[in-house]
Amino acid sequence: MTTARVALPHPIDATDLARANFYALLARLFATAPDAALLRALAAEPRLPEIENGGLPRAFNRLADASSAMDPAAATQEYTDLFIGVGKSEVNLHASHWLAGAMMERPLVKLRSELAALGIARRDDASMVEDHLAALCETMRLLIAGTEGRLPAPITDQRRLLEAYITSWTFSCCDAIRHSDIANYYRQVAELCDCFMALERDALAMD
Repeated sequence: MTTARVALPHPIDATDLARANFYALLARLFATAPDAALLRALAAEPRLPEIENGGLPRAFNRLADASSAMDPAAATQEYTDLFIGVGKSEVNLHASHWLAGAMMERPLVKLRSELAALGIARRDDASMVEDHLAALCETMRLLIAGTEGRLPAPITDQRRLLEAYITSWTFSCCDAIRHSDIANYYRQVAELCDCFMALERDALAMD
């Protein structure tokens, strides 16, 4: 997958590179609606070979196909209606909402403590809360690929963050997106996220 490639300050193997790229793509798609350039790039991606019981390749191929037909303005409107709304979003993308029933609750406090222990701090100019799905995907990308002056994190750290703050609620969130009458393009995004997170959960549980 070439779309949403991540910079590689440290060498990582092909599997971790693919993981980092998927997290980067999901972070981008959940942070804001895809623009014309991203839709074109996704539509041009080589389709992944589909195998029996291979949910992730099928989900990615469907997203790529949907991207070839999606209008950027329609994508922006869909993102706004689904995740921003007027007063209240149709689907909330924050962990605290799903784990505690309200924003800015204990899960966010615990997450901030966890991130501080990992040496990860929120940028001063950041508007997104740390427990937003896009921010969590970007954090996982950082843990996998590292940055300048920061080595990739051990699998134990990756697994702890994934289990406590991502897979503990994202399946319910993706299900809500897929069943929303508002969702169209983002049904494909939710399917990709669901398949990828299930693969991540099972793979890291074996390490």
